[in-house]
Amino acid sequence: QGQLVESGGDSVQAGGSLRLSCAVSESIPSTYCMVWFRQAPGKERERVATIYTVGSRTLYADAVKGRFRISQDDSKKTLYLQMNSLKLEDTAMYYCAADQFAVDGCTRPRDPKGKLTYWGQGTQVTVSS
Repeated sequence: QGQLVESGGDSVQAGGSLRLSCAVSESIPSTYCMVWFRQAPGKERERVATIYTVGSRTLYADAVKGRFRISQDDSKKTLYLQMNSLKLEDTAMYYCAADQFAVDGCTRPRDPKGKLTYWGQGTQVTVSS
């Protein structure tokens, strides 16, 4: 079992909704930030949404702003991505990632080279017309 485990991916029609979850292992005592990424076939990985555990500040990619919502449960051990008004172009493998510390992957969210320590295996989201 990995330290981050995603679930909730599915096939859905355009306009529908899905909620992804990411369970955080007890071996990770705390997180500074948690992030949802996605990668579609033949495309580069894209950062979708970020949440900072202290204060719950959130950031979103322009492509999902207003449609997706990132959140954590009260224990900070489960990360969610509520996806509404899904579009064909949202089809991708979705990954959650995290770090305990204020590394570049947390503090420089627009830097594609920013690294995060913990990654899940991904969950597939397929949107059809």
